[in-house]
Order: sequence, then C-alpha cells, then structure tokens
Amino acid sequence: MDLQGNVAIVTGSGRGLGLAYAQELARRGAKVVINDIDADTAQAAVDSITSAGGEAAALVGAVGPTETADALVAKAVDTWGRLDILVTNAGVLRDTVLWKMSDEDFDLVINVHLRGTFTCVRAAATKMREQGEGGRIITIGSPTGQVGNFGQTNYAAAKAGIVGMTRTWALELARAGITVNTVVPVAATAMTETVPFFKQFVDAMANGEEMPPFARQELGFGTPEDVAGVIAFLASKEAADVTGQAISVGGDRLALYSHPSMIVKEIKEGGWSAEDIAAAWGEKFAPSQQQVGEKLPEPPAN
Repeated sequence: MDLQGNVAIVTGSGRGLGLAYAQELARRGAKVVINDIDADTAQAAVDSITSAGGEAAALVGAVGPTETADALVAKAVDTWGRLDILVTNAGVLRDTVLWKMSDEDFDLVINVHLRGTFTCVRAAATKMREQGEGGRIITIGSPTGQVGNFGQTNYAAAKAGIVGMTRTWALELARAGITVNTVVPVAATAMTETVPFFKQFVDAMANGEEMPPFARQELGFGTPEDVAGVIAFLASKEAADVTGQAISVGGDRLALYSHPSMIVKEIKEGGWSAEDIAAAWGEKFAPSQQQVGEKLPEPPAN
C-alpha cells in the first residue's frame, strides 16, 4: 500500500495513537505534518520519522480555532506543495458526571473534538477540491460516541457528532473524489489508562508484556500500532470506494458499525395517542430496546 507522493496532516500526533498513525503513513511513503500543543513533543515525533528515513514537519497549535486549521493546511502546502490525507486525531478529556460538569469542561471537549474536526476538515476539503485530485479524510470516533459512557457527556456528544458530520461530508465530497470515514479505535493510551477495567492491560503493555487474547480479541483492545493499519488502508487507493463508514479496530478485532436505522415499525391509522403507545409498547417495542453503554465481558479467572 504505497503512499509515495502523498502529503498528510495528522492532528494530535505528538504521542499515542496520533503518533502511531503518523509513523505508519510515513513508513508507507507519505510526507506528514505533525501537530501537537507542545513544541518539544512535536519535534520528537518529527525526529522519530526522519530518523527512520521519512519526511515530516511540525505545526504547534491547539486544534479548534479556524486559524490552526488554516495553518496546518498552509504548512503542508508550503512545505510539499499539496495535501492528500487528513487524520483528525486531536482530543482531550474532562470526565465527570452531568451534575458536576462545568461549562468550561463541556466547551473545551466540544471545541477540540467537534469544532476542531469541523475546522480542519473544512480547510482540508477546500484545498483538496481546489487541487481536483480527490483526497482522503479520516476522522476519529469512540465507542462512547456510539453507545454512551458514564461521566462523558461532553466526549459522547463530540464523538457522536463527528460520526454524523462524517456521513454528511461523505455525501458532499463524493463528486470531488474525496472519501470521508470515521475510525473508532480501542487501544492503550493516556485516555484509556485511567479506566480501571483496562488498567491491567495498559500496565502489561507499559511493562513490555504481550496483551492476553482476552484483551485483544474479546475486548478488541490493543496497542496504538494495532490501529494504524486501518488508517493506512483508508488513506490508500485501495479504499477509493469506502466512504461514510464508521470502522472499529483494536487488538485483533476489526469491525464495521451500522448506521442508525429503524428496528421496529408499526402503523396505526389515525396516528398514535399516548394511550395507544402505552398499550403497544410492551409487546411491540420493549423487546427491541437498545442497550446503553458497553457491556464488557468478564475477564477469565486466573
């Protein structure tokens, strides 16, 4: 899957998943703009790519404002003359339950994840359409955006919104030959190391141990490098017909999410009163109600 001649931007790529994405794209020949809010972290990421024979440049700045998005595209174009791939990975967490979540906690997460994805995709799509040669846009979702998670009102809203925007952009950019897909990663990162259920697996990875099959297969939980392959695939010519999809990857598991669709449909001539709904709900609708949150399997006994 050769990406020679392609230029990519990966936001939030100084460490973790973003760095794994950037390194994989560079390993396959793409020139990569690294983005992070810390200059030293960004430069270290650039050095990790150039020392391996790749090409990379850094743009330091917080994702969210239009100015950062425009600067990222300008960095790619000024350095290498074009832009072919965008991965919108940058993100932050401010977890707390609804009644304790401040305006600042909500606004920061929405600004970085949701607005940051919007501004970066708008800037990149504008450039790709101007070039007239198509392009690849890969947004980053989360299981929380698919099914919800306790204490993550802001993050769930942002990640669900990203998938909604992705489907819309896939429609709007199809005629320009630009594909837009969401990747839903599950991996050991700074964002998951605080989750008690995953702690033993994150600690194992940090100690250089292999994750057990239960983590990699039943949970679909692995390393950042396990996710990088789907990023490279979606950035390649082989994925030219893949657009508007939400693809989950982690450990040994690759999965495709469904779009929301009606699962039960009943017709009542004249419409539905509250009493009609109450009478029909238990038999017709209740058996098909959807689970909220992820139901994680019990780990095997030691």
